[in-house]
Order: sequence, then structure tokens, then C-alpha cells
Amino acid sequence: MLNLVLFGPPGAGKGTQSEKLLEKYGLIHLSTGDILRGEMKAETELGLKAKSLIEAGNLVPDEVVIGMIDNKISENLNAKGFIFDGFPRTQAQAEALDKVLEEKGTGVSVMLSLEVAEEELVNRLLERGKYSGRADDANEETIKNRISVYNKETSVLVDYYSAQSKHVGIYGVGTIDEIFEKLSNAIDSIQVG
Repeated sequence: MLNLVLFGPPGAGKGTQSEKLLEKYGLIHLSTGDILRGEMKAETELGLKAKSLIEAGNLVPDEVVIGMIDNKISENLNAKGFIFDGFPRTQAQAEALDKVLEEKGTGVSVMLSLEVAEEELVNRLLERGKYSGRADDANEETIKNRISVYNKETSVLVDYYSAQSKHVGIYGVGTIDEIFEKLSNAIDSIQVG
């Protein structure tokens, strides 16, 4: 199974590259936001628990999110693999993901992080904000705060996956196809069989 953790700050191009990677490698996209909404809509036990927490203004705890991811992986055991998007965000989540995958006889293949300078990210997001309708893409201070939060959260994960020799940094500036080629080369170099 090819299991990718795709990382990058807001504006790095994760969404665009995810779509291309899903198509090329036949993977399943696991976005925690999408899973959460799906579980709540389906009114599963975990979905109802998450809904009550969110409605009370609380964050959904790791064990609930991990449970949902575990369910999605279990539903797709014959998949070629997964792209994890927006997860893990902390070392505790990364350790929990490793445990879930290990129980299924697999693991994270590689953590790919798109690396883009802050100035470039701010410019991209401000440009995207002109047509996306997203308020968080239209304000430079908000954008800089999002990037700062990302940098604080992910530095721990870069260290975590580097210690397992699973982190690959990808320079995320260039054309969409140039960046996709770099990502594909990194994935192809780690695939066994």
C-alpha cells in the first residue's frame, strides 16, 4: 500500500497536487474535514459524538478523529493506498496513525512537504482570495498567522518523519507540472514492487 502524508503551508498547492497524485497512483483521499462531515451526516456513533462536541464549541479529540480514519481505512482495505490531507497535525496523531496502519499491515510510505517561501505563499493566497470568496485568503495578517501556525505545528512532524527516514521536502515553486514531477519522482523512488 502506498500511503502518503502530504504537507505544506496554506497556499503551497496541496489541493492541486493531491488531485493529480490521486489520479496517477489510484489512491484514496482522506481529508479529516471531509471524513468528519461524512460521519456526522451518516449519523454514525463517532459522527454523533463529534457533532455534539462541535455544537458545544469544542474541538473533536484525537481519539474520535483517529477512530474515523480507522473506519475509512478498514472500509478500503483493498485500496492501492491513501493520501492523508490535514492529518496528522501533531506527533500524538502521527503515532496514532502509525498504530492504526500497523494493525492493517501497512504504514506511512512517505511524508511529502511542499516548501514555499512565506512571501510567495502570501502573494498566492491574496491572489486566490480575489476569486475564492474565502475571507481567510483576503487578509494578509490572517494569512501570515495561518502560515505561522502551520510552521509551529509541522516542524514537530518533519522531525518525526525524518527520524523514520520518511520525510521528503519538495521545492513547491514552478509550474504545476514541474512540482508534480518532483512529487512523482520522490514517490517512485520509495516504492518497492
